[in-house]
Amino acid sequence: MKNCKRLIIITTVLSLFLYSACYRQSSDKSSSYTSKQNLVETKPEKVGMSTDRLKRIDKVMNEYIDRNWIPGAVAIIARHGEIVYHKSFGMRDVEAGDTLQKDDIFRMASMTKAITSVAAMMLYEEGFFLLDDHLYKYIPEFKDPVILEKVNLKDSTFTSHPAKNQITIRHLLNHTSGIGYGFTHEKLKPLYEIAGIPDGFVTTDAILGDKMKALGHMPLLHEPGEAYYYGLNTDLLGYFVEIISGKTLKEFFKERIFQPLGMKDTYFFMPDGDEDRLVEIYASTESGYERSTVEEYYYPVKGGKSYYSGGAGLLSTALDYAKFLQMLVNGGIYNGHQLLSRKTIDLMTKNQVGDFWGDRAFGLGFGITTESGSAEKLSSIGNYWWGGYFSTSFWIDPVEDLVAISLTQMFPAWHGEIHQKFQVLTYQSILQ
Repeated sequence: MKNCKRLIIITTVLSLFLYSACYRQSSDKSSSYTSKQNLVETKPEKVGMSTDRLKRIDKVMNEYIDRNWIPGAVAIIARHGEIVYHKSFGMRDVEAGDTLQKDDIFRMASMTKAITSVAAMMLYEEGFFLLDDHLYKYIPEFKDPVILEKVNLKDSTFTSHPAKNQITIRHLLNHTSGIGYGFTHEKLKPLYEIAGIPDGFVTTDAILGDKMKALGHMPLLHEPGEAYYYGLNTDLLGYFVEIISGKTLKEFFKERIFQPLGMKDTYFFMPDGDEDRLVEIYASTESGYERSTVEEYYYPVKGGKSYYSGGAGLLSTALDYAKFLQMLVNGGIYNGHQLLSRKTIDLMTKNQVGDFWGDRAFGLGFGITTESGSAEKLSSIGNYWWGGYFSTSFWIDPVEDLVAISLTQMFPAWHGEIHQKFQVLTYQSILQ
């Protein structure tokens, strides 16, 4: 009898446990969504967003065009693996009267950095290196780094002292190596110009490896690992990928990232015959904007096509880049291909720079929205994001299972706040 009662109790508890588990599973399915592996188009209401509220984006985009602030833009939003918004506005080429299309091609500039960072972490997962390995083990030119003291701008000579620390692969990924950009630092600029080190846009027949080896003989702005300074770190990381993989960055990207993800319109230079899909660059002026005449900005179609800048060189469409972002929010998988582990993405989206970046955070290739950042605007804690030189922007929201991209082609861009407004307009359309 005692055993019978015990059996009844055990059976009852087990039944309650199973019922509870089934209820939770059913409840979870009704209150949340599972991200689809591949992007497909759907009605916003199917994934908890509002069609009417998303139309507010149209109004703002058209307002910026009507006010002559931007010539055009493309935007895309996907939630739970389904595209709820993908539209183009305005003109691709104002002078020619060409309307901007959703599949037109943009210079992604620094949005290239996210892809190069993923490429490096793919090789990290394969056991080729550790994040805190010294860079000089792979690129000997960086063995004896020095810290810049003074530069004589008359003859571009400089004084320096030996660094205490070595540059590591982690430092390249989180921009704490001490390497800067020539165009943002007046002391580095003449040194880089003499050495022929570009900031990413080149119309010559330069080779990435040659210029990165030359960078190894340039002084650093600070001790490696002791400050954050945005610079040519990701170009150097791209060369590191070339050394480890034995392929050019163009080959590695195409074989290991673009083809697996189905990114058919992403490359370093425009293919012959597709030049008319490249969006023209405009510059903000007092009266609105004018066509840019900066020669380097036309690298995709002019000059040499041999310099594969991992920090700024890629061209892409909104949809192609969204596939890359969807892979990340999916936990590293898209189109049946697992590029990264979910744990690796977790590592990449943790703060890697301490307090070096003020009240913001930076991981391995991405800016990260902190609690204070999410309190300043419509957002989620843990968003990771970046943008590009020609006024392009993206973010990934793991909490809302959402990716979003807004693209224009302007420099300087005096109305770059359009990207922040786009983020607000995206989040205000979420209903559940």
